[in-house]
Amino acid sequence: MKVVISQPMFFPWVGMFEQIALADVYVHYSDVQFSKGSFTNRVQIKTEKGSHWLTVPLGKVSLGQRINEVRIDDTRAWRADHIRMLLASYGEAPFLDEMMSLVQGVYARNHETIAELSEASLSTVCDYFDLLRGRRFVHIDELSIPGASSRRVLDVVHAVGGTEYITGHGARNYLDHALFEREGVSVSYMDYRKVPYEQLHGAFTPFVSILDLIANKGKAGRSLICSGTRNWKEFVEHG
Repeated sequence: MKVVISQPMFFPWVGMFEQIALADVYVHYSDVQFSKGSFTNRVQIKTEKGSHWLTVPLGKVSLGQRINEVRIDDTRAWRADHIRMLLASYGEAPFLDEMMSLVQGVYARNHETIAELSEASLSTVCDYFDLLRGRRFVHIDELSIPGASSRRVLDVVHAVGGTEYITGHGARNYLDHALFEREGVSVSYMDYRKVPYEQLHGAFTPFVSILDLIANKGKAGRSLICSGTRNWKEFVEHG
């Protein structure tokens, strides 16, 4: 059973949905420390003037505060700002209306924390691309697993019945691969294909929000969510 564990990310890039497409179980890992500058509350989109951050403003964040405790700053009209920016950037895109409908559906609901909003954005896109069917989505707080770092991640994998842990490249420098092997769980890293598609505003870049794929390709974009994995030994050795 393949397991993916990820912190909440706001309308993330295609690669995140490729991980989900490979998973049997996806765990929302939202009770860990919030990191400023992460993708939890921001993502890039393409504009006429280049890539631009689409950022959700946050209230005061305390040192060590967990992601699921960080509140959104609704004193600012950020939803209207985002919608104006998306309309301006993707006004000529063939599937603009579908993309905007998804965004407005997420924004219409009252999400108090950034974890709630980011998880809603992920689930909405998964529903659009029919990724909810055939896999289980779990919140970390359902599992009541203590600890930290590799030990806790492995315990989460065990708790949901996993035999393979699939992760992004960032885990390379901290994951205890030998620990996973000793306890019978294989580790695989994403082998991102970054398949090009027609985008507005210049040369193709894969490192933008999934909203870009939806605006330009619609549901046909599902065929581009297609990366595979590599065993951790091969990945660590060859990069």
